[in-house]
Amino acid sequence: MTHPTVIAVAAVSGGGKTTITEKLKDRLSGAGALFFDAYEFEGAPENITEWVEGGPDYQQWELDPLIEDIQSAQNASFLILDYPFSYKHEKVKPWIDYSVYIDTPLDIAMARRVLRDDVGPGVKEELTHYLHAGRKAYVEMLQSIKPDADLVVDGTLSVENIVEHIIKNLSSEHH
Repeated sequence: MTHPTVIAVAAVSGGGKTTITEKLKDRLSGAGALFFDAYEFEGAPENITEWVEGGPDYQQWELDPLIEDIQSAQNASFLILDYPFSYKHEKVKPWIDYSVYIDTPLDIAMARRVLRDDVGPGVKEELTHYLHAGRKAYVEMLQSIKPDADLVVDGTLSVENIVEHIIKNLSSEHH
């Protein structure tokens, strides 16, 4: 029984994880995808900002449901994970074959998030929270997740160019 090549796609919130995961799934023959935000994990911090300020413990998250889904997707040729932690969680790390970090500038990611979440009249509060607390979580990703990635892709490129870059690098790494 062969297992799929598992590709983790990480980025800050608004950095393009979901979009790139969906496009890779469409482009790679026989690919499946799992989305981190589709799960309710035990041990997930109530407040991400406080979690980061306290020194983020990635092992605190109980990711067994995700691991079980990775294990049960053994008939796919590729499994794309929309997954923010890259190699940081010790129980998920052995399942990841290749980690991509989409390096999206924080201003662009924040603008995308505000547009995506349609915060409406709450935009002032959203931006104030980001400036006073939320930005620390974004910087944590840059300092902890990005350096571990097998491939860092410029998040200002078009979706098509990002996907092409990942596929090109994936083929050169695995063939």
